[in-house]
Amino acid sequence: MKIVLASNNQGKLRELQDMLAPLGLELVRQSELGIPEAEEPFRTFVENALAKARHAARLSGLPALADDAGLCVDAFGGLPGVDTAYYATQFGYAKSDDNNVRALLEQMQTIDNRRAAMVSTLVALRSADDPEPLIAVGRVVGEIARERVGANGFGFDPVMFIPEFGQTFAQLPIEVKNANSHRGRAARQMVELIRQNWL
Repeated sequence: MKIVLASNNQGKLRELQDMLAPLGLELVRQSELGIPEAEEPFRTFVENALAKARHAARLSGLPALADDAGLCVDAFGGLPGVDTAYYATQFGYAKSDDNNVRALLEQMQTIDNRRAAMVSTLVALRSADDPEPLIAVGRVVGEIARERVGANGFGFDPVMFIPEFGQTFAQLPIEVKNANSHRGRAARQMVELIRQNWL
């Protein structure tokens, strides 16, 4: 079965392709089908993921999978949340993973409560008007490190310290990170949901 991934993020595509491999699904990035990115006007991950999946399914005619993920920092009342990808832009930096990490470390310099969660919400649809979307949520709680550590991963991985491993996500081997990340947890749930409901 071919599924369009409602994302142009190469890192997400690689991670999700590996995680969904047991189902024998072929993930195709929406950009490969000439589909532009969807609007993300909502304040919750689930609403944005649903909007992205419906957009990709409508324009491709294929089943669609969308992920909306972000960093939720306790000291910031759960923000940046759905605005994670654009976090740095509110502090005058260009949009990039590197600048997001820089801005976060600057904003948290004097903050002692460093608890944060990485959240991934996956939504899968059989068609654009599917009344029964499959929804899986993965969440990992950790702390924001005081400096970047590690070279694996992407996004906030170099500063997301996971106490159970005693390392940041960027220090973990890719297969360990993928198995235990927010996206890994959501993908495992999604594999089961697709298996039970679609196959």
